[in-house]
Amino acid sequence: MKRHPRTGELFASPVVPGTGWPGDQATPETPVATSAAQVAELAAGARDVTDLMAPTTVCRACPRLVDWREEVAETRKKSFADQPYWGRPIASFGVEEPEIAVIGLAPSAHGGNRTGRQFTGDPSGDWIFAALHRAGFANQPTSVDAADGLELEHVRMIPAVHCAPPQNKPNPQERDTCAHWLHRELDLVTPNLRVIFTLGSFAWSAALRAARALGWQVPKPQPKFGHGSEAVLHTRDGDPVVLLGCYHVSQRNTQTGALTVEMLDAVLNRAKEIIATD
Repeated sequence: MKRHPRTGELFASPVVPGTGWPGDQATPETPVATSAAQVAELAAGARDVTDLMAPTTVCRACPRLVDWREEVAETRKKSFADQPYWGRPIASFGVEEPEIAVIGLAPSAHGGNRTGRQFTGDPSGDWIFAALHRAGFANQPTSVDAADGLELEHVRMIPAVHCAPPQNKPNPQERDTCAHWLHRELDLVTPNLRVIFTLGSFAWSAALRAARALGWQVPKPQPKFGHGSEAVLHTRDGDPVVLLGCYHVSQRNTQTGALTVEMLDAVLNRAKEIIATD
């Protein structure tokens, strides 16, 4: 167990802000949100996506998620027992001015919560990064750890919830608290954004809530999620942003054939088509 050098709070993971973990933007002086109101305040104050990353990754506003992510980081999975765990909220990953925002649910307990990067070090990441590579959006098809050299083009991956939740299910209060980070990030990347690519119904709904919160025009009745579903949203300036639905790259979907390589590629290629014709 280690303590945050400024707040004194315990971290189960060996990783604390400012200790040199790859990509860590936080320092001992980074403000720590401990309530939904503080999350909203810190998110609103971020000047750009880089400025948003540091407070996101030290957030402690949801006690159940804090307890769970740190318990997992302390006990660890047997196959990763010799590895340090990130054990904190993960930051978004990718280019700072994306044309495509890929929104997922939350980091997995022994994937993102271990490696510190979304969809990294787990089977879901094997699927999504291989697909991004085939579409020309990633420089390599694998994502093993936060220092493996992976780079994205045109794309930014943004979780709807930044902490690993028990049973992969954040509750509504946790979802709404973390939504302040998501809403601000989408607002900051709006000028270049052309596609929101959602992995699963949770992400689809989170994207629609974000659009409404940002004052965008959303079709009525509310667009329904489905694999390959499309809806055109309009930003406050009237610019179109296409919302795309894709089944989540979870093992449940990929192992049962609910989501195939061809199905995933088809939706990503649709995203590629949209930004190419802009």
